Amino acid sequence: MVLMVSEEVREAIAAGRPVVALESTIIAHGLPRPRNLQVALELETAVRQEGAVPATIAVLDGRPRIGLDKEQLERIASGEGIRKLGHRDLPLVVAAGGSGATTVSATALLAARAGIRVFATGGLGGVHREWTVTQDESADLGLLARTRITVVCAGVKSILDVPATLQRLETLGVAVAGYGTDRLPGFYLSDSGHPVDWRLDTPGQVADAMRAQDALGGPESALIVANPVPEAEQLDPKVHARVLDEALRACAAEGVTGQGVTPFLLAHLVRQTDGASLAANLAAVRGNVRLAARVAAAWAVGE
Repeated sequence: MVLMVSEEVREAIAAGRPVVALESTIIAHGLPRPRNLQVALELETAVRQEGAVPATIAVLDGRPRIGLDKEQLERIASGEGIRKLGHRDLPLVVAAGGSGATTVSATALLAARAGIRVFATGGLGGVHREWTVTQDESADLGLLARTRITVVCAGVKSILDVPATLQRLETLGVAVAGYGTDRLPGFYLSDSGHPVDWRLDTPGQVADAMRAQDALGGPESALIVANPVPEAEQLDPKVHARVLDEALRACAAEGVTGQGVTPFLLAHLVRQTDGASLAANLAAVRGNVRLAARVAAAWAVGE
């Protein structure tokens, strides 16, 4: 697969300067227009303010692109003909000459192929509720088990089965550490209610763990850095619990399945919280992007 790496990103990688990969699904499918384009530009600016180069990733006209210019970001934000792409979809969309926004799994794969080690996103996918009935599990997990990349996120999406997802990550051998916390963040919430086994408190400590991964020469798995949204910006936990329960019942009643479940639930939360869930989501993503840039800088120093 031929990657189209922007000149800025290519030069930064070659020079060993910090680079942060960013997914494009949040632009095409995660936010309302025109807010989505504003947020995309804001996140790239935040990466630059921390001294790193942003590399937003997408597929346009059958070409995987690592680093988008403003016109390309606008095209992704328009949503016209932009599919949602997991890593399994990449060969098909490339062969068809199609266009799409990359999810966590597709972004992680393409970033790693391009030589980018740090990736910032919102929340990870994982094991869906009622897995014993549906067998529904995000492709993120399997891909991260075999891709050497550091993912800065706000934990696992709270609409999922969080303890089952943690167990699955353990089984797959994917390392998970809380950033400045002994608790797993809950995406919209600072605390999902579940502990993590490891804690990292500085970008330098994260970079040291990355170097240790390489030195040990184990499986090419990811490092998950779970960075909590600040308590002052989280969604009210009581509101979250009530609205999520309503969303799950609505999802079941309408027979939504497969890839449609996550966007359905997230959209329900946005509507029923009057946008408070979206505000918490964006607060988490902003924090993750800035932390990822600092981690990339710490990694670049000793690379």
